[in-house]
Amino acid sequence: MQPLSSKSAPVSLCTDPVADLNELINKISPDKVFLLTDEHTFLHCLPLIQGVKDINKEQTITIAAGDNFKNTEALASVWQLLSEKGASRHSLLINLGGGMPCDLGGFAAATYKRGIPFINLPTTLLSMVDASVGGKTGINFNGYKNEIGAFCIADMVLIHTQFLKTLDRDNLLSGYAEMLKHALIDSPETLEKLLAIKPDAISVELLAELVADSVMVKDRYVEADPLEKGIRKALNLGHTIGHAFESLAMKKNRPALHGYAVAWGLIPELKLAVAKKQFSENITKKTENYINNLYGNHGFSSEDFEDLFSLMQHDKKNRGDRINFTLLSTVGTPEIDINCSKEEIKSAIFD
Repeated sequence: MQPLSSKSAPVSLCTDPVADLNELINKISPDKVFLLTDEHTFLHCLPLIQGVKDINKEQTITIAAGDNFKNTEALASVWQLLSEKGASRHSLLINLGGGMPCDLGGFAAATYKRGIPFINLPTTLLSMVDASVGGKTGINFNGYKNEIGAFCIADMVLIHTQFLKTLDRDNLLSGYAEMLKHALIDSPETLEKLLAIKPDAISVELLAELVADSVMVKDRYVEADPLEKGIRKALNLGHTIGHAFESLAMKKNRPALHGYAVAWGLIPELKLAVAKKQFSENITKKTENYINNLYGNHGFSSEDFEDLFSLMQHDKKNRGDRINFTLLSTVGTPEIDINCSKEEIKSAIFD
């Protein structure tokens, strides 16, 4: 294992997940080991960790794949199976999957018997650089993204980039959107490095080389503010509007990948930064063109704005009736809790 991050968010790169998981299991010394997968990771990723100590069919829990199943029913089914199979407070849960199993599995572990140890083994680029790292766990509720959850740091996040070979291009690009966001809150040099990559050059091999740097950006913000009371909110750049896009797309039965929604959300939030914080119009336009080439258009019209605005009002960063954003004054200089009016938001999305 190659440690990447601080003690506040333990993350390591690994080249041999079987050996590393066996080492961690010996260190944690659980009475039982449970594995959570979804239907996709059960088929495509579980074979890569065959031979891990104490993982067996009887203690493997498989849930439906897709963010629309990150709900109370799936959570309750995990609790139920842990209970039926005799999990104790000293049992270990390994979450093998993308953002959905890591979020839901982390929350199940945080709440079952008031908390059991868990390891995240992310299998998508999105979960490697974002969802599995930093201790956010939770589920969607009443049509709102991550409405119910808890902060709970995994005992370890093991990043094995060979899992990226199981992904299609859309899911690679979904994770790449979070890497673009990390670059925007990191430095001009990091952003230029990503924007210089031609769309047809984006590959598993290239992205695997960039994972560690992106994780370290997130780790710096998590270490500075583990419970998101302040500067960690910088990691929500693109997400206030992006989550609204994602939730409304799901309600319209045309679900969008999380990273695509974040990419679409970055454009209007950069435009808000231009209007409110004198952020560079040139960088905004360059980033907008790059995102449009990779992710296309969000497909919503001004007629959808009231629904989008209603969804934004449920964002967890808000206070009262204020809709708060993370906006940039310069690349690498995020400012948090910036209130924007309804008219400013609509103009940024649709003008």
